[in-house]
Amino acid sequence: MTAIRLLFCVFAFTSSAAFAATPYVPLEQRLSTEQLRETGLDTLSAEQLKKLNAILADAPAQASAPAPVAPTVVAVAVPAATKSSPADRPLLGFNEKPIPGRLKGTLTGWEEGTVFTLDNGQQWKVLKGHMKLPKPLIDPAVKLVPGIAGRWFLQVSEDYPMARVYLLN
Repeated sequence: MTAIRLLFCVFAFTSSAAFAATPYVPLEQRLSTEQLRETGLDTLSAEQLKKLNAILADAPAQASAPAPVAPTVVAVAVPAATKSSPADRPLLGFNEKPIPGRLKGTLTGWEEGTVFTLDNGQQWKVLKGHMKLPKPLIDPAVKLVPGIAGRWFLQVSEDYPMARVYLLN
């Protein structure tokens, strides 16, 4: 898991006032398997998850401490990826530009679970959305459009709704 994702999770979980008023519940008990996968937390090792839970459990105590006089900037070094795994991938969707491409094969529509293969070898799976096209398209040009917080959308045409997708490989 990249340091950016870890920091995002820490800030997201520590910013809630309601969170501070209740006893801490570990992430693996609080989130479903699907939520853990969607957030990338399922890629953490047991030790990393334990450390993240400890940080989050300690957050209410830190929130009641007096604020520092000057802001502190912490530089986080992210090592270069040496293998291809979900934890090593760049954080797609942040500061990204649309990805043009071409689908392989005939496109008649999509629904949740449909997998699209692009000519560059990327495979994208539909998470949300469905559409039946009025006529089949053969090897259509498409655009993958970044959204907020790492979300991606497949755009076949500006006239059709976009499918929410995520990268499989």
